Amino acid sequence: MWRYIPDLLATPVPRYTSFPTAAEFTDTVDAPDMDAALAGVGQGAPVSLYLHIPYCREICWYCGCNTGAANRTGRLDAYLQRLGQEIDLVATSLGGRGKVTRIAWGGGSPNALAPDAFDRLNDRLLKAFDGAGAVGSIEVDPRGLGRAWAASIARNRIGRVSLGVQTFAPHIQAAIGRVQPEADIANSVGLLCEAGVGSINFDLMYGLPGQSTGDLVDTLNRAIAMGPDRLAVFGYAHVPHLLPRQRRIDASALPSPRDRFVQAGIAHDLLTAAGYQAIGFDHFARTGDAIAIAASAGKLRRNFQGFTEDASDTLIGLGASAISAFPDRLLQNEKNTGRYHLKIGSGRFATARGLRRTALDARIGAAIEQVLCNGRADLSGLPLTRPVEAALERFRMLGLVARDGHDLSLAPDGLPYARSIAATLDPYRAGNQVRFSSAV
Repeated sequence: MWRYIPDLLATPVPRYTSFPTAAEFTDTVDAPDMDAALAGVGQGAPVSLYLHIPYCREICWYCGCNTGAANRTGRLDAYLQRLGQEIDLVATSLGGRGKVTRIAWGGGSPNALAPDAFDRLNDRLLKAFDGAGAVGSIEVDPRGLGRAWAASIARNRIGRVSLGVQTFAPHIQAAIGRVQPEADIANSVGLLCEAGVGSINFDLMYGLPGQSTGDLVDTLNRAIAMGPDRLAVFGYAHVPHLLPRQRRIDASALPSPRDRFVQAGIAHDLLTAAGYQAIGFDHFARTGDAIAIAASAGKLRRNFQGFTEDASDTLIGLGASAISAFPDRLLQNEKNTGRYHLKIGSGRFATARGLRRTALDARIGAAIEQVLCNGRADLSGLPLTRPVEAALERFRMLGLVARDGHDLSLAPDGLPYARSIAATLDPYRAGNQVRFSSAV
C-alpha cells in the first residue's frame, strides 16, 4: 500500500491534459488565431480530430462535462448542422494539408444522437478530410446503446469504445444520478464485441458519495469479469461552486481524503494483480493493448483524451467548448451553444478563449508530460527557481523522487503524488487560487 502523506495532497492540482492548463485561458485569442494555426499545419503532418457532442439523454449529477439534455430533436438537428459547417470550415482552411490519423467522438454522449444522424455526420467528416485508415474512438452511455447503435459503430469502423460505468453499486448510482443495471453494461459489452470493436474501455470512479472500500472492490471485480481491454479509474472531483449540478450530491457522504487515497491504492493493486498494466496514475490496460505497448516503449503521451499513444502534436477540436491544441497555441470554442451557432453560422471559427504558448511553455509542458507518462523527466532548460527546488527537495527527502543532475524520476511510492510533483514545475500555480480537483 502506498504511503499516505496528507500535507503533500492538501493542495488541489490540475490533471494536466494540457500545459498551460485551461485555467490560464483568456479571451485574447479569436478566430484569426485558428486561421493562423491551421495555416501552419504541414503537408502530410499527422492530425487528430475530436468532435464534441454536448448532449445526453440523462444528466448525471457528478459530471463535469459541457453537456445538456437531448430532449428536443430540433436542438440536436440544429447542432449537427452547425457542426457539419465547422467541419467544412476547418477542411477548407487546411486545403488538403495534414493527414487525419485519429478521430475521437466525445461529449456528453455521442449516442444521444440517432444512429442514422451519426452516420451522416461521420460520412461528411470523412469526405471533408483525408481520414482513410484513421483510428476511430467513441464515448458511449451504456443506457442508450442498442443493436442499432452497435451496428452504426461497426459500419463506421470505430475500433475503440469507452463505456461510462462509474460504479456497479445501486445505492451509489442513485446518489450520483446515474442508475444503470449491471445487465446494461454486460449487454453493451456483448454488442460491441459482436460489432468487432477491438478495444473496450470502462470508466470507473472512486471517492463517490457513500462509496466504501468494499463497494469499490466489488465494482472492480465485476468490471474485471467482463474483460475490458482498458480501465480508467478516476477520483471524483466535487466542485459544486463550478458545477451547480453537483449540489444534488450529499457532500457529507463523500469519503475522507485518506479513504480516497486508500481507494486509489486498492484499485491499482487489484487491477495490476489481475494482469492489467498500470498506465500513468489512473489508467490500466492489458499488455497487448496499444496504450500499454506505448507505455512500455516510453512513447506514452497525454492530451485532452487523457493518456494516449497518439503521437500527433496537432489536435483539432470541433463543436461547442471543444479545445484545439497546436504546438504554439491552445484554442477553445465557445462553450455556449447559442454563441457557437452564431459564429459558425456566420462563416467564421468559434474560437473564444485560449492562449499562445511560448517556447518556455513548451519545455515545461514536455517535462510535466514526461513525469506523468514515463515517471521521469529531463529538467535541463527549465527555470528551477528556489521555490521549485525546495518543493522538489521535499519530495526527494521523503523518498518519492530521485534526482541525478537534471534527471528527475519518480520512486514507486511517488506514483500517487505524480500530479503534485508535476505541479512543482508549473509557474502558473504560484499564488494561483484557482480550485482544481483533489490530487488523489
